[in-house]
Amino acid sequence: MAAKKKTNKPNTSKKDLLHYYREMLLIRRFEEKAGQLYGMGLIGGFCHLYIGQEAIIVGLESATKQGDKRVTSYRDHGHMLACGMDPKGVMAELTGREGGYSKGKGGSMHMFSKEANFYGGHGIVGAQVPIGAGLAFADKYKGNDNVSFAYFGDGAANQGQVYETFNMASLWKLPVIFVIENNQYAMGTSLQRGSSTPELYTRGAAFGIPGESVDGMDVLAVKAAGEKAVAHCRSGEGPYILEMVTYRYRGHSMSDPAKYRSREEVQKVREERDAIEHVRELILQGKHASEDDLKSIDKEIKTVVNEAAEFSRESPEPALSELWTDIYAEA
Repeated sequence: MAAKKKTNKPNTSKKDLLHYYREMLLIRRFEEKAGQLYGMGLIGGFCHLYIGQEAIIVGLESATKQGDKRVTSYRDHGHMLACGMDPKGVMAELTGREGGYSKGKGGSMHMFSKEANFYGGHGIVGAQVPIGAGLAFADKYKGNDNVSFAYFGDGAANQGQVYETFNMASLWKLPVIFVIENNQYAMGTSLQRGSSTPELYTRGAAFGIPGESVDGMDVLAVKAAGEKAVAHCRSGEGPYILEMVTYRYRGHSMSDPAKYRSREEVQKVREERDAIEHVRELILQGKHASEDDLKSIDKEIKTVVNEAAEFSRESPEPALSELWTDIYAEA
């Protein structure tokens, strides 16, 4: 059932290329700023940066429509920004402030926005996968054609609850896309050392779930694969697996010195496969914008990110009374 295919990439307009560039650059600059704030002691707890993986969420979000849902793991800031959540609210949550999306109580790993159909980052490895199937079940029950995206990493791909979910999703033909963000290292263990089947897109074969491997550093390839998977789900064919082969430039979290790989390895990926540089080159080669135009975009984005950081500093810490709110749902 599962097959490794090279998805054909369509011609891309100037508007789309500039959109991808802007969105990926926003995520990278935001994450760089988050790393700075963490180093200054303004962000507490865990903080997992998305730097290097920006093409995945930007490409897949370009294949969605209003009503589609997404749920992911703790490496979640990029997902929030790509689905339209306000950088100010995201940064305020990172710093534990009242102006954050979870009123400062969720932090980096547990933000949520029903308005953006973002059903959370989740700190427990693999726990979001059955939630993603549950979101898809709700849409199928309601009879609409919405699709849910359940993101998880190569490490989580070995969790048992993932396969329980695969089985149910296949049985019930749920409109869910399982997105495996394979950044090569599960915490600090390389895929080659931790997986008996390195081609993770084949993991659904036993359940009759088709899948494919995609260059997760190429936003155009990601979008094309996303459109194919979305069409499969919307037509009632059931779930689909997309293994996005990508690479994270930073450690697993901010506390990880990443000594399990060489600086040369990271630098080689940065120089040869960087997703943002790839789109930048396409824009310049196609004469869609000049170097000065792209510098101007970067300047605008840095302003947005700096404003988000300033908003987070100015937003007050939540009142002690907030400890007693959002504990129970009103029936």
